[in-house]
This record gives sequence, structure tokens and C-alpha cells, in this order.
Amino acid sequence: MLEPAQRARFNASFTREKYEALVHAVNEKEVWPAEFRISETPMFLTAEFTEEITGAARELLEQVQTPAFREHAQDAIPPKLVVPNENPHPLFVSVDFAICRGADGRLTPRLIELQGFPSLYSYQLFFWRCLQETFPDLPSGWQPFFSGLDETSSLAPLRSVIVGPADPANVILLEIEPEKQKTRIDFAASESGLGVHPVCLTSIRKRGRQLFYEHKGREIRIERIYNRVIFDELLRRPELRPGFDFRDELDVQWVGHPNWYFRISKHSLPFLMTAHTSAAYFADEFPSNEQISDYVLKPLYSFAGLGVEMDPTREKLAALEDPHAWILQHKVNYADFIPTTDGHRSKAEI
Repeated sequence: MLEPAQRARFNASFTREKYEALVHAVNEKEVWPAEFRISETPMFLTAEFTEEITGAARELLEQVQTPAFREHAQDAIPPKLVVPNENPHPLFVSVDFAICRGADGRLTPRLIELQGFPSLYSYQLFFWRCLQETFPDLPSGWQPFFSGLDETSSLAPLRSVIVGPADPANVILLEIEPEKQKTRIDFAASESGLGVHPVCLTSIRKRGRQLFYEHKGREIRIERIYNRVIFDELLRRPELRPGFDFRDELDVQWVGHPNWYFRISKHSLPFLMTAHTSAAYFADEFPSNEQISDYVLKPLYSFAGLGVEMDPTREKLAALEDPHAWILQHKVNYADFIPTTDGHRSKAEI
């Protein structure tokens, strides 16, 4: 999976000063810094592994487009959170793979989670530019884009989907207190790259079926919402007073309809079966002959690892108030496969 010559070359030229320059560039170039740790190194993937992992993602996307999946996903959304005017398909799907070793010792991707929700798309492009600037001796011709895209063309589909035919001023990135989120650097990069302002849902104004926000003292109508609000956080914070109800009939276009956050999520894991998935069950359907210590217990409706139980027991299952709102997913063993400059080996997800 790894390109050993490129790894050896990168490690040989790595210095702490270059890494500190990278962190400084990431944290100083945008209005908001990164609130997460930045890795010292990229991964250098072989063409064969790149083909395998992109093929694994496409196979999962094919499964979530079937009539059988639509039937499975019918009860994915809590009844009180159904948003009207759902798009016929998701605009974003993010797939997380652990890098593991198969029985033959070969490195292979293993599904951890997937979500019908956007990821840090603008940050990824921004970070690549920072990496090139601070590590000028990166190998020529290597880049982080898939599907034949490059640094220039990767922005075009993002702009087409998020901004579309609208004036960017009429498109907002919707979040809860965006200036306080760990992902706020992506919001800043989205504004720099796409002209889309991050707006807190509590500052929205509603008149009739129309929504408005204020920017530099001017009220502007919202035509498209690039939704980054995670319902779990909204539900955990009853003190928030949004300027509208997601369940309202609104004259806006959802860019990433909220319903897909639930439909393509941990709720999907028991349905998905490919060579790159692990067994998963709703807690109330967990087989009596399975060894529960081999599984991880996860709440369906949570994010950032909240509520995950690494050592579940039958007693803990029996104590769940709503066991169908939890899943058990077979544990995966991450491979130590990236040689570091200090003689250790690191694990990774993609």
C-alpha cells in the first residue's frame, strides 16, 4: 500500500522546523486556526491501494442507492426531526476506512463509518497548499486528489454543488456558533474559496417562508443552505434559540439535506455487506451466539465518538433504554504500518 521509496525520502528530509512552519501556516493564513492536531506526514499510497480503497467506497455507494437500502433507511430519522423537501439523493457522502492487515498480511481498508454529510472539503485543499509551501521537496507529481482531479479542477465541483447558480452572498454555511467549532478552519476556508459566509442558526431571521441573515449591516436573503449543523449537538443544547425550525416549509435549497445525515449513517452499518465491511447489528438484534467482547457499542445519534463503549457486556445491553438506537460493530485491528522518523510505526484512517 505504501510507496517505500517516497516514504524513505520524506523521512530523510523531515525536520521539526518544517513541521512547525506547516502548523504556523495552517493556523495563521485563515481567520480561524485549526483546533485539531496536524499530522507530521502525509501517506504515500501505491496505485494498487488507491484503486482498492476508491473501489471499496464506490461499492458502498452502490449499495446505498438500491431499493432495499431505501426500505432499510425508512426508520432512520427520529420522527420529530424529519425535514420536508428531501433531495432524492445525498449531495455528500463521507466514508471512513481503518487501515488493517488482512489474513494474508496485506494492508486493506476496513469500513469504520459513513455519513451522508459533508467533510472538511475546503480545508483539504487549503492544507495541501500549506503542505506544498512548507515542504517544497515533496516528490514531484504526487497530489491528494482522486478521480483525475487536480488542485484547480477539484474546486469546480465543490462550487457547483454548494453555490450552484446562486450569488455566493445568498448562500450560507449554517452551523451552531461556527466560531467555536473545532472544524471552524474549514468554514473559514469555505468563505475564502467559495465566498460562502458561516452563519450561526440563532442569528437567522424568518419572514413567511423566507430566511435572512445580516452581513456588514445589510440584510441578505438566503437561497441556499450549506448545512453543517449536526442534530446531535442541537438536541444536546436546549438553550439554543434558532431563528427557524428545520421542519418548516421554507423557500430555500438545502445543500446537503438534513435527512441524509440520518439515512446514511451508523444506521446503515447493519445493512452494508462487502469485502471491506465488518459485521454490525442493532443492539436489540444482536445474536445470542456472538461474542460481545469482539464488538464496539455505538449510539446511532452521536458524533465525534461521543457515547462509544469499547467494552460492552450483555448487562449493558439489557440496561439500554432504546436498544434499537444503538449498534454493535465488530472491532477492527488497525495496522502499524507508517514508519516514523523516531523508529516507531503509526496507524491511520482514510
